Amino acid sequence: MSKKFDLGPLSRILRYVKPYWGLGLGSVLITITFALLVPIRPYVTQYLFDHCIAHSDAVGLIHWTILLVVLLVLEAIFQFLDGYFSSKLGQLIINDLRDDVFKKNLNFHLGFFDKMPVGTLITRVVSDIETIGDVFSDGLIVIIGDLLKLSIIFTVMLHTNWKLSLVCLTTIPILILITIWFKNVIKKTFQDVRQQVARLNTFLQERIGGLQIVQLFNREQQEVAKFDAINRDHRDANIRSVWYYSVFFPIVEILSSISLGLLVWYGGLNAFLGKVSLGEIIAFVMYITMLFRPIRMLADRFNTLQMGIVSSERVFKLLDTPVEIEDNGQLGADQFMLPIEFRNVSFHYGAKEENNWALKDLSLTIQKGELIALVGETGSGKTTIVNLINRFYEYQAGEILVNGHSLRDYQQVAIRKNIAMVMQDVFLFSDTIANNISMLDPTITREKIIEAAKEIGVHEFILSLPNNYDFVVKERGADLSVGQRQLIAFIRASVFNPTILILDEATSSIDTETEMFIKRATEKLIAHRTSIVIAHRLSTIQKANKILVLENGRVIEQGTHAELLQKEGRYKVLTDLQKRKME
Repeated sequence: MSKKFDLGPLSRILRYVKPYWGLGLGSVLITITFALLVPIRPYVTQYLFDHCIAHSDAVGLIHWTILLVVLLVLEAIFQFLDGYFSSKLGQLIINDLRDDVFKKNLNFHLGFFDKMPVGTLITRVVSDIETIGDVFSDGLIVIIGDLLKLSIIFTVMLHTNWKLSLVCLTTIPILILITIWFKNVIKKTFQDVRQQVARLNTFLQERIGGLQIVQLFNREQQEVAKFDAINRDHRDANIRSVWYYSVFFPIVEILSSISLGLLVWYGGLNAFLGKVSLGEIIAFVMYITMLFRPIRMLADRFNTLQMGIVSSERVFKLLDTPVEIEDNGQLGADQFMLPIEFRNVSFHYGAKEENNWALKDLSLTIQKGELIALVGETGSGKTTIVNLINRFYEYQAGEILVNGHSLRDYQQVAIRKNIAMVMQDVFLFSDTIANNISMLDPTITREKIIEAAKEIGVHEFILSLPNNYDFVVKERGADLSVGQRQLIAFIRASVFNPTILILDEATSSIDTETEMFIKRATEKLIAHRTSIVIAHRLSTIQKANKILVLENGRVIEQGTHAELLQKEGRYKVLTDLQKRKME
């Protein structure tokens, strides 16, 4: 936190200005012009008093007054242009940056999200990038203008009366030291605020997402207590920043008042001696006001810049995070053909210890047109197999071959274009039924969706909904039953016409009537198609060409339903247990 001002992230932000270099250049030129205009007004005021009023020049008074009004109008115009164009530039940049961060999030493998809280990612995409936008609307360009304005005012003051200038500016060294102190402490405070915002977002996202569990186990009071503690930390961090502001700005005002007092004292004494004119004193009052206002705001501008740099460090750290699963394959979707072969594949989700391997030296082959069933207890590796086929995770040892080529040789889009999954916990977006089925694929027409719905047997149900296929479901499909969501997922799988269909425990938590619908849908979907079924209800996989029984990431038995029953091994035990449970 005590590191020096780091311009590295700032230089990376400036790369996003390149597509809008014209707007950026215009903003800088407007800022420079505005900085040049402001110091002219005190000079005009001084001339008006010392020449026009002092010499009773009525015509000159009118002319110079008109000039003063014109200057004020020009300042107002350029102030508007300065604020508008710099803010517009900031919004354009954060729009592009936010797009890049969102695309990066979509390219991360699922293991990244196992370690990174979703609330933290939301903070990066929303709050942190919004703060980066302030670097342009209220930071970098404004700082350039303020520094230029200070340099011009200081030069003009020295040129007008260097002795009076030195007397008035004796408080500047103190102001500079206080500004440096403020800049350092406020950066640390802001870093703390941003951490607390991320904690708040993460906590809220997890608790709202898991609200059912919270209520089920009567954890409301405990979660309120946890939230209260995090909220207090967030409050205290903001109060600290408010305290520093409350101290800094009054000190600046006091120093400004001391400078004005010195001006009145020294200027008044010299005015009696005829060494300083009334116009000079009035002009210097204006100069001091113009000088202290940018200095006072400069600390705030630097704070904005610091906040933007801190936020950009977080955002660019996310952008620089390796994707881990590189999409370097050259083979396309039309070259993705079976068989799929696992050769001594080993995989772990993070821990490399022997007991934590999700798959260990796994070998299996999936032929074209086969119905493969994966059976085993929770944690045996069933879902891991389909995750690896989809390249959601990268295996650490062995090889997965598709039609004799390494899975890594295929483009990820080619792999997933050939595979459709129907999960037990179906995710539906807050969108229409039609869009949830087509996933906004322009090649999937409404006619194709309706045809698939009729084939699955869901057309009548969808027609019963308000606006039928244009019915907007609630978040995650909360207004539909589990079975209804799964049937929609079956239509989704059907319209994409995949080479491989994966059913991940798709019938384990639905009623009997809906299961009959899904059984019929399953029979139609798996016809003439390679299918992989993960099921706890062993009665649903009796027609499988091959059943693989997994335990601790290894295949311990394989064969047809009849063959495995004859072996009287693990599969036979699981079957008998389910029979007794049903009875």
